[in-house]
Amino acid sequence: MDLQLQGKTALVTGSHRGTGLIIAKALVEEGLQVLVHGFEAGQAQAAIAEIGGGIPITADIIQDAGTQDLAQACAEHPVDVLVNNYGVAEPGSWTDSTTADWVTAYQKNVLTVQRAISVCLPHMRSTGWGRIINLGTVGSTQPNARMPGYYSAKGALATMTVSLAKELSGTGVRVNLVSPGLILTPEVEQAYLKQGQRKGWGDTWAEVEAHVAKDIPIGRIVRREEVASLVAYLASPLSDAVHGQNIRIDGGALAITA
Repeated sequence: MDLQLQGKTALVTGSHRGTGLIIAKALVEEGLQVLVHGFEAGQAQAAIAEIGGGIPITADIIQDAGTQDLAQACAEHPVDVLVNNYGVAEPGSWTDSTTADWVTAYQKNVLTVQRAISVCLPHMRSTGWGRIINLGTVGSTQPNARMPGYYSAKGALATMTVSLAKELSGTGVRVNLVSPGLILTPEVEQAYLKQGQRKGWGDTWAEVEAHVAKDIPIGRIVRREEVASLVAYLASPLSDAVHGQNIRIDGGALAITA
């Protein structure tokens, strides 16, 4: 399928590693010019070498000052597709998290998104076309007791997405939230392999995953590439009728536990 994205420019925040890196790679392969974002010098360059394309930018968007660095890069390469991938699920609990921890969770998971939007949105408005895709979590609607600051921040991100979608009614800019469940990352695989060995589930990932995903209807954990494919579709002109949505990609897990 031709997603009709050739000639578009995308920014993927936090794309120097993890799921953001996979999303950036998918967009590069679809023919977009992709701004690959890192927080420290050298991070974006290393990512580009790995995925085989992109333009490196460095900006600490956790701080207001970093917005200026982002704005300078986007002035040279106006952004048509903004993927707010960056976010951090830091440990915390109702008993141990301080007020500062809650504020930090909001800074990293909500205000980083707001800062990137403030930089990229004027160009989208001026051209009458754009895509803003925020990365959330199924926990924004069904949080765990742990990490309350993180889940509260992601809940705010979900609300913010709907608010922005209403703000941009009639502009040609589409805004959506992608909410993954458990994603198979190298860190997740290694952690579950160790757990599986302790519990006698087996030594291979195929053996262990069957136990980890026993309550997931599709029988496995979602892959990062699948999240990236969904993001690529939402970035395209083909998704023009999808707006203001919270799209879960969790293998059906939330549907049977809600």
